[in-house]
Amino acid sequence: MPEIEFVINADHAEAINGKLYLTGAGWTDIIQPLGPGGQPGIVHMGLAVSILIGWNETNRRFPLVLTVTHEDGNELIRVDAQVEAGRPPGIPAGSPIRSVLALGAEIQFPEPGGYTLRARLGDELERSVAFRVNRQALPTAPPMVA
Repeated sequence: MPEIEFVINADHAEAINGKLYLTGAGWTDIIQPLGPGGQPGIVHMGLAVSILIGWNETNRRFPLVLTVTHEDGNELIRVDAQVEAGRPPGIPAGSPIRSVLALGAEIQFPEPGGYTLRARLGDELERSVAFRVNRQALPTAPPMVA
C-alpha cells in the first residue's frame, strides 16, 4: 500500500510537474477576518499531500480522502480523490514514485477553535496536522471625551 509521506497546511499550495510549491506553510494558528457585521470572513488556505507509491503499486488507483474537521467533530471540508502513478522512463527498477497533490480552498470557518487537516489513503493509512482558527478582534470605538 502507498504511504502518506506528509500532509501540510499553507497560505497557498500548488502542485506543478510533480513538485509542491508552498507559501506560508506549516502554521499552527491563523487569524480569520471578520466582516462589517461581525460575520466570519473568508480565509484562503492551501492543502498539500505527498504520497510515496511503491514500484509494484504503480498503475493502480488508490482512494484518497482529505478532510478539514472542527474539534467538535463537524466536518467542514471533504475531498474524495484517487491517486495513481505510472513508472517514468529511465528510473531504476524498484524505486518508489512520489505523487503530490495540492488544493486551494476559500474557507469560511464557522467558529474559532481547533481544526484538523487529515489525509486518509484507503482504510488504514492516515496523516494529519492540527491548527487553530482565531478571530480578528472587532475594532472598538474610541472613548467619548466630554
